[in-house]
Amino acid sequence: MDLQDKIIVVTGGKGLLGSVFVQHIRDAGGIAICADITAKDDLEKGEYGLDIRSEKSVDKLCDAVMKKYKRIDGWVNNAYPKSDDWYKSFEDMPFDSWRENVDSHLNGYALCCKVVLPRMKKQKSGSFLNIASIFGVIGPDFHMYEGMSFTSPAPYAAIKGGIIQMTRYFASLYGQDGIRVNALSPGGIFHGQPKEFVERYAKKTPLGRMGTPEDIAPAVVLLLSDAASYITGINLLVDGGWTII
Repeated sequence: MDLQDKIIVVTGGKGLLGSVFVQHIRDAGGIAICADITAKDDLEKGEYGLDIRSEKSVDKLCDAVMKKYKRIDGWVNNAYPKSDDWYKSFEDMPFDSWRENVDSHLNGYALCCKVVLPRMKKQKSGSFLNIASIFGVIGPDFHMYEGMSFTSPAPYAAIKGGIIQMTRYFASLYGQDGIRVNALSPGGIFHGQPKEFVERYAKKTPLGRMGTPEDIAPAVVLLLSDAASYITGINLLVDGGWTII
C-alpha cells in the first residue's frame, strides 16, 4: 500500500471524506492534489480549483497536472454536487431537480472519466477510483428515517447505481491499456446526525456503529496502490457489514 511519488487527484478534496483521503494518500507517500470547487489554483500547495460539471475545468486541471508532473497516476471521483432541495422526498422534488442532480453528479463523474482515462491510456498506466455507496447496491430502509428531517434521496440511488455499472464498463474497456478502474461503496458515515438515527443505524450494522472517514480512507489507498495491481472492475463495500443482512 505504498503510494510513493504517485500523482493522485482527489475531487471534492476539501469535503468530509475527500480531506481525509488526501491526508492518507500523502501519509502513504503520494502526491495528492486536492481538487475542489473551493480550492485555489496552486499545485505548489497541493490544490487546484475544479468543477466536475465543466469540461473546461476538468481539462484545465489535467493540463496543469500534466505540465507539472508529466503524468496522472491516480484519480478519485469523490465530489458530491447536489441541489438545494436534495433531501426532499421523491414526490415533493421537482423533476428538474432530479435532472440537475443526475447531470451534475453521475455525469460529472462520467465527464472526469472522459477526460482522464484517455490520458492514462497514453501513459499505459493508471488507477481510477469512483466513490459510490451502499445505496447504489441495495435499497434504503425507510424506517430509519421516520421522524427525521432528511431521507435517502431518490436521485442518489440512481446516481450511485449508475456509477458502479459505469465503473465495470470502463474497467473492461481500458484494462488492455494497463488501467484499473474500481468503485468503493462506503456505508453510512457519522456526521452529526440525530442520536436516534445513529442508534437505529448501529442496530442494523453487524459492527454496531456508523463509519468514519478514517474507516474508508485506507481502502482508497489500497485500491490506488500497486498492492491492488490485479484488482479492477470491483465495487468494494466498506460498510461495517450493513449490506450482508
